[in-house]
This record gives sequence, C-alpha cells and structure tokens, in this order.
Amino acid sequence: MQYITPIIIILIVAVGLARKKSVYTDFINGAGDGLRLLADMFPPLVAMLTATAMLKASGALDALLGAIAPVTDKVGVPAEVMPLIMIRPLSGSGAIGILSDILRRCGADSLAGRLASVICGSTETTFYCLAVYFAKTRVKNISRAIPCAVIGDITGIAAAVIALRLFGL
Repeated sequence: MQYITPIIIILIVAVGLARKKSVYTDFINGAGDGLRLLADMFPPLVAMLTATAMLKASGALDALLGAIAPVTDKVGVPAEVMPLIMIRPLSGSGAIGILSDILRRCGADSLAGRLASVICGSTETTFYCLAVYFAKTRVKNISRAIPCAVIGDITGIAAAVIALRLFGL
C-alpha cells in the first residue's frame, strides 16, 4: 500500500512520455492553474469561516436555537442536534466537530447520535459550496440557487427525522 503513490506518479509520467508530452511543462502549468484557483476561492472561504465563527462566538446561534426550540421539540428533533442543523450548511469542519461532540455526549446509538450522523451524511455544506463554485465561475446572480439549496437542506433534514422516527432506528 505504501507504494501506490509512487506507482501512480511513474505511470502518469510514463503515459505522458509515451504520448510525447512535455510532462514537466504540463505539471508546471497545472500547478499554476491550481494556484489561480486557490486565489479565486480563498476570499469567499475566509468570509464563510469568519461568519461561522462570529455566529457561534456572538451567542446569536444560541439565541436562534432557543427561539425555535418549541417547534423543533414538537417535530421530534432533539435539542442536541439543532446546533448541527444550523452549522452544517455553513461549515463542514464545524459540523463534524458538533457531530463528534453529540456522539461523545449522547452515544452513537441514541436518537440524537443517529439523527446527527444521518444529517451529516445526507446534507451538504450548502453556502460553502455556493461560495466556492460561484467564486470560481464568477456567477454574480445567485438569487435562484440559494433558495433551491436551502430547500434541499431542509428536505434532507426532514427526511432524516422522518426515516428515523418511521423506522424506529
């Protein structure tokens, strides 16, 4: 298993040479394209990570969760899962941290643990992806994409709640 990466590199170089390509020049051009892509993606990523950290640190997340708690309790969403539902569209790493905390505190076999796991597996970091993809493609009008993406997230979360409640998992 430790030789897989060198084998792949040798294979790529061999195929490039067999096709009479300038492997080094193609590599340098690809590296340059990668750096330009990083430069395009970096500002939206910093903005998204900053907004997520500010939401948590300011207490706004806790206030929002407190306001919607009566509704979420009635539909059967454990309070422990609500921070995950709020952060998942913004930050994948933040969501994984919250998932880890839920699993540690509640256990993997609890309703909260199972629901959090299904939500992490069936939803996307919506705003992160929109920021990255639209920054790269330079799309300016994203007014239709955001509602569709949010509806997709809500559908994934609702399906997770219904599936776990319906099948008693």
